[in-house]
Amino acid sequence: MKRLAPAPNLALATLWADMLGSAGYPCRVMRANACSIAGEIPPDQSLPEIWVLDDPLHAQALRELTALQHAPARHWACPGCHEIIDGPFELCWNCGAPMPALPIDPA
Repeated sequence: MKRLAPAPNLALATLWADMLGSAGYPCRVMRANACSIAGEIPPDQSLPEIWVLDDPLHAQALRELTALQHAPARHWACPGCHEIIDGPFELCWNCGAPMPALPIDPA
Protein backbone atom coordinates (compact mmCIF):
# COMPACT_ATOMS: atom_id res chain seq x y z
CA MET A 1 0.00 0.00 0.00
CA LYS A 2 1.40 3.41 -1.03
CA ARG A 3 0.27 6.95 -0.31
CA LEU A 4 -1.03 8.87 -3.33
CA ALA A 5 -1.97 12.27 -1.94
CA PRO A 6 -3.71 14.18 0.82
CA ALA A 7 -7.15 15.60 0.12
CA PRO A 8 -8.48 18.93 1.37
CA ASN A 9 -11.54 17.25 2.91
CA LEU A 10 -13.21 13.88 3.39
CA ALA A 11 -15.77 14.43 0.62
CA LEU A 12 -13.09 14.90 -2.05
CA ALA A 13 -10.96 12.08 -0.65
CA THR A 14 -13.91 9.69 -0.89
CA LEU A 15 -14.87 10.91 -4.36
CA TRP A 16 -11.33 10.56 -5.70
CA ALA A 17 -10.88 7.13 -4.12
CA ASP A 18 -14.17 5.92 -5.63
CA MET A 19 -13.27 7.29 -9.07
CA LEU A 20 -9.83 5.69 -8.93
CA GLY A 21 -11.38 2.41 -7.83
CA SER A 22 -13.78 2.53 -10.78
CA ALA A 23 -10.81 3.10 -13.09
CA GLY A 24 -9.13 -0.09 -11.81
CA TYR A 25 -6.92 1.34 -9.06
CA PRO A 26 -8.16 -0.01 -5.72
CA CYS A 27 -7.72 2.72 -3.12
CA ARG A 28 -8.43 3.40 0.51
CA VAL A 29 -9.03 6.66 2.36
CA MET A 30 -6.84 6.88 5.45
CA ARG A 31 -7.15 9.36 8.34
CA ALA A 32 -10.81 9.86 7.46
CA ASN A 33 -11.70 10.89 11.00
CA ALA A 34 -8.50 12.67 11.97
CA CYS A 35 -10.06 16.09 11.41
CA SER A 36 -11.67 15.77 14.82
CA ILE A 37 -8.26 16.20 16.48
CA ALA A 38 -7.02 19.00 14.20
CA GLY A 39 -6.40 21.35 17.14
CA GLU A 40 -4.27 18.81 18.96
CA ILE A 41 -2.08 17.93 15.98
CA PRO A 42 -0.93 20.17 13.10
CA PRO A 43 -3.76 20.78 10.63
CA ASP A 44 -1.83 19.30 7.70
CA GLN A 45 -1.44 16.08 9.67
CA SER A 46 -5.20 15.72 10.06
CA LEU A 47 -6.11 15.76 6.36
CA PRO A 48 -7.54 12.58 4.84
CA GLU A 49 -5.18 10.72 2.51
CA ILE A 50 -5.71 8.48 -0.49
CA TRP A 51 -3.63 5.32 -0.62
CA VAL A 52 -3.43 2.86 -3.51
CA LEU A 53 -3.55 -0.76 -2.37
CA ASP A 54 -1.27 -2.25 -5.05
CA ASP A 55 2.23 -0.74 -5.03
CA PRO A 56 2.93 -1.50 -8.72
CA LEU A 57 -0.12 0.62 -9.69
CA HIS A 58 1.09 3.69 -7.77
CA ALA A 59 2.54 5.65 -10.72
CA GLN A 60 -0.47 4.98 -12.95
CA ALA A 61 -2.93 5.82 -10.15
CA LEU A 62 -1.06 9.05 -9.44
CA ARG A 63 -1.35 10.07 -13.11
CA GLU A 64 -5.08 9.25 -13.04
CA LEU A 65 -5.56 11.23 -9.83
CA THR A 66 -3.74 14.21 -11.33
CA ALA A 67 -6.03 14.02 -14.37
CA LEU A 68 -9.09 13.91 -12.07
CA GLN A 69 -7.86 16.90 -10.09
CA HIS A 70 -7.19 18.95 -13.24
CA ALA A 71 -10.12 17.97 -15.44
CA PRO A 72 -10.57 20.43 -18.28
CA ALA A 73 -13.60 22.66 -17.98
CA ARG A 74 -15.72 23.06 -21.08
CA HIS A 75 -17.80 25.92 -22.34
CA TRP A 76 -20.72 24.54 -24.37
CA ALA A 77 -24.14 25.44 -25.69
CA CYS A 78 -27.00 23.13 -24.81
CA PRO A 79 -28.38 21.42 -27.92
CA GLY A 80 -31.88 21.46 -26.38
CA CYS A 81 -32.43 24.98 -25.02
CA HIS A 82 -29.24 26.74 -26.21
CA GLU A 83 -28.26 27.69 -22.64
CA ILE A 84 -24.52 28.39 -22.27
CA ILE A 85 -22.94 25.99 -19.75
CA ASP A 86 -19.53 26.59 -18.16
CA GLY A 87 -17.41 24.18 -16.17
CA PRO A 88 -17.21 20.41 -15.98
CA PHE A 89 -20.98 19.90 -16.09
CA GLU A 90 -22.24 17.11 -18.32
CA LEU A 91 -25.94 18.01 -18.18
CA CYS A 92 -27.72 21.27 -18.87
CA TRP A 93 -28.93 22.80 -15.64
CA ASN A 94 -31.96 24.27 -17.43
CA CYS A 95 -33.41 21.35 -19.41
CA GLY A 96 -31.26 18.34 -18.45
CA ALA A 97 -29.97 17.65 -21.97
CA PRO A 98 -26.58 15.88 -22.10
CA MET A 99 -23.43 17.67 -23.17
CA PRO A 100 -22.67 17.12 -26.88
CA ALA A 101 -19.73 14.87 -27.68
CA LEU A 102 -16.42 16.48 -28.54
CA PRO A 103 -15.62 16.37 -32.26
CA ILE A 104 -13.15 13.63 -33.15
CA ASP A 105 -9.74 14.93 -34.22
CA PRO A 106 -8.93 13.39 -37.64
CA ALA A 107 -5.16 13.64 -37.01
